[in-house]
Amino acid sequence: MDKLRALQYFASAAAEKSLSGAARKFEVSTTAVAKLVNGLEKDLGAKLFDRSARGLTLTAEGARYLDACGPALAQLDDADERLRESMLRPKGTVVVGVQHVIARGCLTAGLPRFHARYPDIEIDVRDFQRVTDEQVSGVDVMLVLGWPKVEDLVLRRIAAGRFVIAASPAYWAEYGKPRRPRDLERHVCLPIRSVDGTVMDVWAFTRGVEQESVTARGWLTTSNAHRDLVIELAMAGHGVVRILDWTNLPELACGSLVRVLEDWESTEAPPVNLLYRASVRRSPRVRLFIEFATELFRELDLVRGEGVVGTERPRWLLRHYGRVSASMTRNE
Repeated sequence: MDKLRALQYFASAAAEKSLSGAARKFEVSTTAVAKLVNGLEKDLGAKLFDRSARGLTLTAEGARYLDACGPALAQLDDADERLRESMLRPKGTVVVGVQHVIARGCLTAGLPRFHARYPDIEIDVRDFQRVTDEQVSGVDVMLVLGWPKVEDLVLRRIAAGRFVIAASPAYWAEYGKPRRPRDLERHVCLPIRSVDGTVMDVWAFTRGVEQESVTARGWLTTSNAHRDLVIELAMAGHGVVRILDWTNLPELACGSLVRVLEDWESTEAPPVNLLYRASVRRSPRVRLFIEFATELFRELDLVRGEGVVGTERPRWLLRHYGRVSASMTRNE
């Protein structure tokens, strides 16, 4: 006789007051339950139930026996449930390659929420700039801004960035705010290089049917990896920056940086891309992180009040000139 199963059937029959109720709970036949309960009574040499047309009633011996066995059965059920939860709850490490601009602007604030939901998953964040064999190796998921060229990877566009123009209140007070994009020609602008090294010094805008662009000139150019340096200089009043609307929300919200030309829209909206090998989606922990990253950027559109559609690869990326302005000049 399976003593453990017999005890489980006995306890369930007592709770349901019927053998058929216990059978339904365990998804077995009533005959199977009756066989083990009868076998348990025979083994103990005691009658556990009084049987009548109204169902089962515990005898005095049965009630005492259930009281004695109940804690052990409850402890076993708890152990079973804990094991099921540990098997079902995803765990392990997800290696995430992410560009600094995305990590600072959105991912950092979201990671504690992910940890709260999935405490057994560890996140290993690594610096990521471009899709190369070296940088992709050992990484489960990549978050990349722009227009990466990929082979053998799944690419999902999950959002897009919108460029805005900003400077400190002190800078605007001293030099005046531009009314049109071309007014930026008389301002100190601090352009940033793209991840491929091209200086993004052409800032182009539209407003309805109007189109204007300006070559951003100043005394400093920085690499993409050191964009925070430019932001800090702008907050200190040393020039004008073009930044993505979600990368410096705290500074914009508190007034350390003040937007201008809000009725104009940048002609470039670099997409935010999720990259991963198709095979990693078979891993529950990686799949959960992919879903969470998508959710984060969906929430960003809710904050904006509208979705931003990523634009296609710009012409200046097709040829690698040192500056976008040089590319435009040679294409004209």
